[in-house]
Amino acid sequence: MSRKVLLLAAAAASGFIAPAANAATAKHHPVKHRAVAKAHDSSAELRSEIAALKAEVAALHDAVSTQQQAQVTQQAQVAQTQTQVAAQQEQTQVASTKADQAMALATKTETAEAKTEKNVSAMSWAGQTKISGRMYFNFSNVNQSASGQKTTGSGTGFDIKRLYVGIDHKFNDIFAFNVTTDVSNVVGSTSNYDYATTSSFGSPVGRGFFIKKAYFEAKIDPALIIRAGSADMPWIANDENIYGYRHIENTIIDGPFGTSADWGIHLLGNLGKHFDYQLAAVNGAGYRNIKVSKNVDFEGRIGTNWNGFFADIGGYIGRRGNAIEGTQLYHIARRLDAMGGFKNDKFTLGAEYFFAKDWNNVATVAQDSAKGYTIFGNYNITKKWSVFGEHQWVQPNVWTNANLRQNYFNVGIQYEPVKIVDIALVYKRDAVNNGNFATNNGSYGSTFTTGIGCGATVTQPCDGTYDEVGIFGQIRF
Repeated sequence: MSRKVLLLAAAAASGFIAPAANAATAKHHPVKHRAVAKAHDSSAELRSEIAALKAEVAALHDAVSTQQQAQVTQQAQVAQTQTQVAAQQEQTQVASTKADQAMALATKTETAEAKTEKNVSAMSWAGQTKISGRMYFNFSNVNQSASGQKTTGSGTGFDIKRLYVGIDHKFNDIFAFNVTTDVSNVVGSTSNYDYATTSSFGSPVGRGFFIKKAYFEAKIDPALIIRAGSADMPWIANDENIYGYRHIENTIIDGPFGTSADWGIHLLGNLGKHFDYQLAAVNGAGYRNIKVSKNVDFEGRIGTNWNGFFADIGGYIGRRGNAIEGTQLYHIARRLDAMGGFKNDKFTLGAEYFFAKDWNNVATVAQDSAKGYTIFGNYNITKKWSVFGEHQWVQPNVWTNANLRQNYFNVGIQYEPVKIVDIALVYKRDAVNNGNFATNNGSYGSTFTTGIGCGATVTQPCDGTYDEVGIFGQIRF
């Protein structure tokens, strides 16, 4: 406590002593004191001015700083705006470039897709189109005679009896189209007559190319297929399929008593597993001779098969294309067909019979009929080798020349080196007795005259023979 009192006393003393000292000094030195006071006042004024200047400078500095900051902020905003504008422009340009690239890519893609679609369409069209062909050929020696004398048909040579080229196109599962050309035998032909006339039949030099089939098909159902145009006739096509050796010889009615294709409307189909049918309403003159007539002809067939056994029955009725305005007709041509047998992968054995009435007498007063049969078969020794044979017997003029007969047979052995080729060594024998008959191998025999017989006297023979041996074959694809 005494220490605190001492300290307080000392402080108070110093507070009283200092003014007293200053007063003593001022009392003893008055001039010096005034100078000091004046100097002290000037210094205080100067300090005040300096403080004011500093305040002004600070204010100016703050003003300048604010202005500069505003300018900097403005410049920064301008720069930011410019940056944003530039960024937007760049984005716009990038977007435009991308859009152009996308458009170019889309155009390129569309072009590529169009080309691809076109190529696919072309490939699809080509994929649905099939080209096929078949050629029947032979190199053989022929010995032909009439009334015991050789005829001009004798000799050795190479022959192409048929050449077919077909185009099939399938539009979809329902619609399809077919066209098949036919080049027929013109060997020995020397005439340019109209092929449609009877006198020039078989002699069309330069006219051996035909359209055999040309039809539009609609497959409504396996039981109903419709063909419009020239198509296979119901009987002969089925007959050839069973026979299997069309490149060796025609079937029994093909040529003299029927045609393999004709122009019209054709219906066909399968009636279940074991039955099939075919119907045709046609012009009647055959695929080589298109006619417009007052009537259409009809041919039909129905067939059955069961475990290799087959049977077919069919018929034909009509005017055979002769119902032309202004033409006098007397009869209607009719034909009845029947066939049966057995066929499997190892062998075939079949028989066929036909009866025809007024087939060639539609426009004649006289009537006539014809009948005949054939027996055919083959045995497959191996997959590549087979033996075959056929016999045909025909009585072509039952009413007008009951003694006229045709007896024909062939035998042969066939080799199949590849699937598309068949080559056969064949012997054929055809004999016409008591008259003349136009067969598939030519017309031979002698003319029969009613009441006289053959030639000028009854004693002259009316026979004709045809012997042929050679290599026969077919190429198919």
